[in-house]
This record gives sequence, C-alpha cells and structure tokens, in this order.
Amino acid sequence: MKNLSKRKIALVTAINPEELLLAYRLGIFPMAESRNAKEVLWVRPHERCILPLDKFHVPRRLGATVKSDRYRVTFDAKFTDVIRGCAEARPDRRDTWINAPIVDVFNMLHARGLAHSVEVWFEGELVGGLYGLSLASAFFAESKFSRMRDASKVALVHLAARLRAGGYSLLDAQFPNPHLEQFGAVTVTEERFQGLLAQALARDADFYRRSGGAPEGAVAGGTSTGGLAGKGGRSAGSVPFSAGPGWSVLQLITQTS
Repeated sequence: MKNLSKRKIALVTAINPEELLLAYRLGIFPMAESRNAKEVLWVRPHERCILPLDKFHVPRRLGATVKSDRYRVTFDAKFTDVIRGCAEARPDRRDTWINAPIVDVFNMLHARGLAHSVEVWFEGELVGGLYGLSLASAFFAESKFSRMRDASKVALVHLAARLRAGGYSLLDAQFPNPHLEQFGAVTVTEERFQGLLAQALARDADFYRRSGGAPEGAVAGGTSTGGLAGKGGRSAGSVPFSAGPGWSVLQLITQTS
C-alpha cells in the first residue's frame, strides 16, 4: 500500500473522468483508505517521486531477465485484469488503496485511450503488470502487481522504454519508495514537480510510437508485435512476441550496471 504521508484534500464517493483528468493536470490524484472503502481521497504529496527517463537504471540481474525474454510482455491487452491484479490482496499486502470508484474511472479512461497497462505473461498466464495514466508527455504510474519473481519490474522496464520511444518527458511514481531507488528514482519538492508537470503537459507524446519510426504494434525499441494491434492502436489481444524484444528494449535504457 502507498505511503499515507500525504496531504488529504477531499473525500468523494464517485469520480467523474473529466474531474480526474483535471486533478492530474494539477498534480492531484485519488486514493482510497482501503480496497473496500466507499470514499476516495484526493491527495497531493508534499514531495513527489519521479523516475527520470533519461537516467533510468536497470540492475544487471534484472537486465539479464529482461534480455532473456523469459516473460512475454504486452501493452493494453488486459487492462481490467491488470488493475484488478493491482487491487487484489496478497500475503505480503492485506489491503490496497484501489477501490471500486478508482477501478471504474480508470476503465473509462482506458476506453478513451488515456489509461494504459503493461501485461507480463508466463506460459500463457498473466503473472504481473502495471497501469497508469497518460497526459501529453506525462505518464502517471499508478500501481503494479507481481505473481512471479521480477514480473512487475520487467513491466516497469518495458514501460520506461515505451515512454522514451514515445517522447515522454515525465514518469511520475507519486510516493518515494525504496524499491524504486534501484531504477534511479528521485524525490522532488512539490514546487519542482509542478514545474516538471507543466513542461510535460506542454509537449506532445505518443504511447504507441516506436523508436526509429517503425510500425505501430511492437514493444518500444523492439522488433516484435503484440498487444497493440487493432483500431486506433488498441490491443487486439495477447499476441506472442517474436525473438529478441527484451534485448531491443534494453537498448533504450542506457544506464545498466
């Protein structure tokens, strides 16, 4: 569950998509006190955690996992399943901050092409992933889940590569977390974040664009198809990648040690 050291702004029992988009543009986002809570908090942290895309770091062991393509990765293939996976209780996490109003509004935004998911598969089973919101060249990473070792970390690496290829300038992780430090996460003041957010909202980006102008439908920087084919870039399902997408993804992440 997210660190609750935050500024609480208001309580609501339902979220209008337009209000949510306005809130994110102002640096505000929703959370619930628990999965079963009926109300949602609007919050604005005093400090913000971001993952600088130009300095994104992949630890050596994780890089080997990504390069091995042990897991298959898709985008926007199973958004609802991913957000439900993020909301589910696990032995190491009895409760989460994702309740029904949050699930509902993000599903609506996904239908509009603004909320995206990364799915991680092993032998045909969804074993991890993450989801977030895209506005201009800002991406707000909301939550992740993992049912196998490193599955959510692999999702984050693929997301970072996708965002770099698409011209994004800001990857917001909301709250500082020791887990994110290995990827180069830094904490900035609210004032600094607002400046970075304003710059990101003034720039265009494309979640579906690949590096080098390659056709839509592949993992960022990769050579394979999967998870993005279909009308308007929407996923047509979980299509297996051809060989080598993990290696290509790592080429977009320069800080590997």
